[in-house]
Amino acid sequence: MATKSPQRAQAIVTSLRRDIASCTRCAADLPAGPRPVVQFSATSRILIIGQAPGSRVHASGIPFDDPSGDRLREWTGLSHDVFYDASRVAIMPMGFCYPGKGPSGDLPPRRECAPLWHDAILRLLPEDRLTLLVGSYAQAYYLQGEVGATMTEIVRDFRRFGPNLFPLPHPSWRVVGWMRKQPWFEAELLPALRAAVRARL
Repeated sequence: MATKSPQRAQAIVTSLRRDIASCTRCAADLPAGPRPVVQFSATSRILIIGQAPGSRVHASGIPFDDPSGDRLREWTGLSHDVFYDASRVAIMPMGFCYPGKGPSGDLPPRRECAPLWHDAILRLLPEDRLTLLVGSYAQAYYLQGEVGATMTEIVRDFRRFGPNLFPLPHPSWRVVGWMRKQPWFEAELLPALRAAVRARL
């Protein structure tokens, strides 16, 4: 981050958080109404870019406050306290608000959110951060050179993206069957991920 003064950095963070919390850009298209759920600070060296809050997270206002979050914390080796410490971990979903239910699960993240807010948050974060792209929506947005590749192919080739970025599947209950078919995920990717996480802490 270019801003050197901690006081100035905190003022920018506080202002941006306030702006995000008051955002109503997609209100007319959100069945449950807007409730942006995001976590960040100017010192967050681990960045988790997920999908969008589910109904449980919408109710609590706490990111990954569900079984998916339990699984993600297990994958990363992060304790509950560290995971929710914004000075260490930023959580920036592709859509900040719960998009509502669709025919086969939650609707996709609203497309307006990432172009509107992500760059402003990214400019605040340390340059040497570790980024976790959790799920296909985050990967499609930030790995645009991988057009045509499946999520499995992208995650399996995690080493190609370097030590500062890890693509991950979404940690919903559906991933359990996927993991059984992909033994390399637990044997190879997770140890490398946990080592990278420890290095940022």
